[in-house]
Parts: sequence; C-alpha cells; structure tokens
Amino acid sequence: MIPGNFAYHAPTTVEEAVGLLAELGDDARPLAGGHSLLPMMKLRLAPLEHLVDLGKIAALKGITAEGGVLTIGAMTTQAEVLASDTITGHCPIIQETAALIADPQVRYVGTVGGNVANGDPGNDMPGLMQCLDATYVLAGPEGTREVAAREFYEAAYFTARSDDELLVSVRFAAPKGGYAYEKQKRKIGDYATAAAAVLIEKDGGKCSSASVAMPNLSDTPVWCESAADALTGSSLDSSAIDAAVSAMQEAIDPQEDNRGPVDFKRHVAGVILRRAIERAASRA
Repeated sequence: MIPGNFAYHAPTTVEEAVGLLAELGDDARPLAGGHSLLPMMKLRLAPLEHLVDLGKIAALKGITAEGGVLTIGAMTTQAEVLASDTITGHCPIIQETAALIADPQVRYVGTVGGNVANGDPGNDMPGLMQCLDATYVLAGPEGTREVAAREFYEAAYFTARSDDELLVSVRFAAPKGGYAYEKQKRKIGDYATAAAAVLIEKDGGKCSSASVAMPNLSDTPVWCESAADALTGSSLDSSAIDAAVSAMQEAIDPQEDNRGPVDFKRHVAGVILRRAIERAASRA
C-alpha cells in the first residue's frame, strides 16, 4: 500500500525538532531509521500529517567514551556500532547484539535510538540496555531529563517518553567481566523467539555481580534481579544456573503467536538463558 499524504520536515538541530513536535502535536511523528514507522504508514496503521526526519541532526550521532562512561547518539546506526573501535574496546556485548539484529540492509539504516525508544518488546537493544543499567537522555520543550532504561518501558509500545520529547542519547558505564548475548530466531531478520543478555563479574572463582535481561518474552523487556541474585556469590555451577533460569521463568510472560506456543517459548527461553550465562561465565 501507499502512505497517506503528509508534510515532510527535516530539522538540523534537536531544538528545532523538539519545537516541531511540540507545535504539531499528535499529527507529527519523528523518523529515525523508519523500520517500525514506515511499514505502519504504508499499511495506514499510523496515519499522520507531519513526518519529522531526524537524519540531518548531527548532534544525535556519534559514540564517545569518557571516564569509563559510553555515550551513543540516538541516530547512530547499528552498522556504525559494529564498526566502532570505541565499542569494541569498551562494550563488545553491544556489537554482539547488533550483529544479530535483522540483516545488513536493516543495520545500515536502523538506529540505536529507534530500537530502544518506541517500546517494541521484540527489539533487542531495550533488554540489553536494561542489562547494562543504561540511562536514556530525553530532550523536550522544558529541557533535558534522564530516565533509567529499567524504568522506561511501561507496556508494549508505551514508554516514559512524552510525545513532544526525543531520545537524544544512551549512556552507561562500560561493563567489566564476562558478557554474552544469545538469540534464537526462526530465520534471518526475524524477532527473537527468545534472547538473553548476561553480564558476569568474578572474584576468587565466584560470581561477584551479575545482570540478566531478556526481550520479547513479555510486553516489556524483562530485567530479572532475582536471576542475578541467584548467580551472585555462587561458583556458577549447574545448581546456581538452574536457580537463575527458574527465577527468570517466574518473571517472563510469553504469549502464543506464530513463533510458537507458550510452553515452547518457555523451553527456548531456558535454553538460551543457560547458554548466555555459561558463555558469559567463560569470559569473566
């Protein structure tokens, strides 16, 4: 199908973009990579009168590391993440995740900000950002504010971002220790049937800290503190991993769809989480 008629805007600053969104209200939508919005426009599921393209705003692009804190601009593409020496040296789990997102064509256009901002429970980066305890920087008419990734997602496609705000960057401390992002999907380009992001630090042969998150197994990404607690203080033996998997099973709420029934999804989630924990532990 063909989208309905709309006015096209191409601001060059964050302030200009925020001003347009505030002025145009519900009739406007910001455009990042477009992989979620454009198909909905073509199907007439997202009718709008104004499209605000963020592609010309230089301030929304780039990757920096300062004082152990990484900042990724919202319009940084997945391909740029994969090519970044800064990411390689400070947080390779992001590259491991980005490499499993869709296909090369999508990764050359799809952005980090677009992946985390629209609240799609199937996206990979929201769960990873919760695992990393990232902070989202939002710009709106009243200035900028910060929201923790673990508090940002309220329900499927509902987030703490107001309609007149833009996500401008993502910030997080460079993780230490072992890491892994595991994903099972039916085919290249598909959303995950189950995926898991895991960070593990060791001290004296035991797990000193852990973080565990899974996307697409509930209407929001699931960061599971009890799963991390089950690993922390253990030698990461099979009983500790069993306890972590059990804790995550209590936290997720998968729904039957064309990726399988609930029991199958729970089984795959357990397998994927176990693999991620074991691989992160081997790297710690």
